[in-house]
Amino acid sequence: MKILFLTDNFPPESNAPATRTYEHCKKWVDMGEDVTVITCFPNFPQGKVFEGYKNKLYQKEVIDGIKVIRVWSYISANKGFAKRVLDFMSYMLMAFFTGLFVKTDKIVATSPQFFTAIAGRWLSFWKNKPWVMEVRDIWPESIVAVGASKRNKAIQFFEWLELRMYKSANQIIVVTDSFKREILKKSMVSPRKISVIKNGANLDLFKPIGKLEELIEKLGLEDKFIIGYIGTHGMAHGLDFVLKSASKISDPSIHFLFVGSGAAKKELLELNEELGLQNTTFIDAVPKVEIAKYISILDVGLVNLRDSETFRSVIPSKMFELTAMVKPLLLGVEGESKEMLLKYKLGYSFYPEDEDQFLNAIEKIKSFDSSMWNFDQFLADYNRENLAIKMHAILKEK
Repeated sequence: MKILFLTDNFPPESNAPATRTYEHCKKWVDMGEDVTVITCFPNFPQGKVFEGYKNKLYQKEVIDGIKVIRVWSYISANKGFAKRVLDFMSYMLMAFFTGLFVKTDKIVATSPQFFTAIAGRWLSFWKNKPWVMEVRDIWPESIVAVGASKRNKAIQFFEWLELRMYKSANQIIVVTDSFKREILKKSMVSPRKISVIKNGANLDLFKPIGKLEELIEKLGLEDKFIIGYIGTHGMAHGLDFVLKSASKISDPSIHFLFVGSGAAKKELLELNEELGLQNTTFIDAVPKVEIAKYISILDVGLVNLRDSETFRSVIPSKMFELTAMVKPLLLGVEGESKEMLLKYKLGYSFYPEDEDQFLNAIEKIKSFDSSMWNFDQFLADYNRENLAIKMHAILKEK
């Protein structure tokens, strides 16, 4: 089977969408499929093209057997509604025109922004091939949730387009049960059309290892209880709340480590300096292969989002990587994420942006015997290789 996959994020970018797509496509190549990915030149999340690449019209390469076609797009940082829409639309048009010349049996287009899905729909029509819409975020609802745009005529138009995409797709794959319920509530599609393939962990890349003492020494974090946030520092993640809460902690052994980049990073560094915090360390984004080293030195993994009804339906992918390395979670996300944490006993939760609950959860998790956490069943259920096989079976359906 020839699979054409449309995504605007792909390695060497290391965010969750890039990682999920790469690991699924690599598994399908290993299973004997012919996989072509059309993507942008790597630039996420800072909106700057990675070293070794240039934002030009067209470039081909092969990554672990995956045929990768990179196309020009209007590049902007992950911030600001109008520029992001220009970014998305430019990729949509380039992916569509390029995809016309790629032989395929099935087209997969992944969100969160559904302009990628529009390109998939157009290609499906012109090539007379079935297409699959993978929904990793309910967009544009999430744009309103993080405050990037107010509800207006443009948002209403995008919501109309969203429903059109759900209706036209041959199959829909979502990453949470909540997303499936949301789509069924707002559209007329059949439940049989929607499959749930959740995120998971690459158990070859992320596995329990001892703390890397040389890294702890390099960062000057000896004898610290390290609470780590590793991932995009974006508008949705509420890390300003974490910094303000950190200023209330008097225990000198508790230290917060932030690893990553994003639209909110500059403001966070300014806030950190304004608060005069001595219990925080900021590190720029590191390559995917380096992330496990930083997770290894953590005592607790922080997973946090802003307080929004929209985020009750998401399951942040960093939950899987942290638990794969047997790190208990400090979770500030309600809904399905919290249900998962409680079901598998993965750590402690607090209500998003509730300072008292956050500080109380830190106190509890610091005094809890780490040997009591049990991650085995969770990892068995969310092995990414098995999830890729499950998605492959869906793609094989007529």
